[in-house]
Amino acid sequence: MNLQRENFLMVRKLALVTVLMFAFGYALVPLYKAICEMTGINVLALGEQALKGIAPAVPANTQVDTSRTITIEFDANARGPWDFKPAQSSVQVHPGELTTVMYEFQNTQNRRMSAQAIPSYAPQQASAHFNKLECFCFNQYTLEPGEKKSWPVAFVIDPKLSKDVKTITLSYTFFEVGGKTPAAPVASAPHWINKGAGS
Repeated sequence: MNLQRENFLMVRKLALVTVLMFAFGYALVPLYKAICEMTGINVLALGEQALKGIAPAVPANTQVDTSRTITIEFDANARGPWDFKPAQSSVQVHPGELTTVMYEFQNTQNRRMSAQAIPSYAPQQASAHFNKLECFCFNQYTLEPGEKKSWPVAFVIDPKLSKDVKTITLSYTFFEVGGKTPAAPVASAPHWINKGAGS
């Protein structure tokens, strides 16, 4: 008799444990969601959004200072018989915002040439805050007669730039390497800097 009672109590305990395990497993998904949302991980929610075709929200770039707008002007100087110019004369950017502009070049001569560009800035204090991530000025290029090229300049203006600076002029001087055209002096400043342009 006691053996039957012990068996009955054991079955009741096992049944209770089974029910509790099932309830825990059932509650695990919403519990996991709540923990993920509280901690900011939210991996499960992102997975569900992907399955439903909803694009997950991309956090904003906190490095961009949307309270300020700076005008970037582009200038091009060619020391030789070729065409060199920016695709656009200016853009407006926020400090911290990644921006890409294109410069266009054509070798109008009837011979192959190698050339390189050097940048300069106005006002001069902006040069330390004008961060180029990609620039054709890092390399020399060889172009065939009549060949055209377009090169990108990707840059970010450091948010630490003085708030007094509202306009920056980026100027490139493009010169032939090893040719008959004299190269631009290393420390040369474009003529418009002396006239106060871009300040």
